[in-house]
Amino acid sequence: MASPYEGPVQRLIDEFGRLPGVGPKSAQRIAFYLLNVPREDANRLAGAITDAKDRVSWCSRCFNIADIAEGGLCVVCRDERRDPTLLCVVEEPRDIVAIERTNEFRGRYHVLQGAIRPIEGVGPEQLRVKELLTRVGEEGVKEVILATNPNIEGEATAMYLARLLKPVGLQVSRIASGLPVGGDLEYADEITLGRAFEGRRLVDE
Repeated sequence: MASPYEGPVQRLIDEFGRLPGVGPKSAQRIAFYLLNVPREDANRLAGAITDAKDRVSWCSRCFNIADIAEGGLCVVCRDERRDPTLLCVVEEPRDIVAIERTNEFRGRYHVLQGAIRPIEGVGPEQLRVKELLTRVGEEGVKEVILATNPNIEGEATAMYLARLLKPVGLQVSRIASGLPVGGDLEYADEITLGRAFEGRRLVDE
């Protein structure tokens, strides 16, 4: 069936529909919202998207998101008050935001940029595992906290990393109680995630 909307409107709806979690009806609502706001508001949104694409890259140390204008390091890595001997390993940059809300962790981070998912063809080679091993060898890290998501992929990734890190002589721990199995860090509240950090346990081989 032919679209009832003119070309530019339908293209706008189609583009919003490609975003994760945005269905056809939501895409249509967003498109018509933007058509009804003042031009300067729409231009501000377009400018923010373009600016982010132009300026945001991966942190050269931990692979969190970073502003290119700040020398290639993210805001956490630039903070000299952070404990360099304590390293928290997470799957995605958004997990850092969740952990920072707890005010329980004052070390640094390492972002894997995913988890091991054999069915989807994602193995250790596609993650930032090699860079993690380099960091613990060069930065004087004493403890690595594995804060991957408490689901099948996250647990498999944590166990794989523990097997690699234990022989190096590091203390390797895993966030524990408080997080539901099958959940994502992104959706955990501050209290629950804070308790998970307090209750982290050493990882057995």
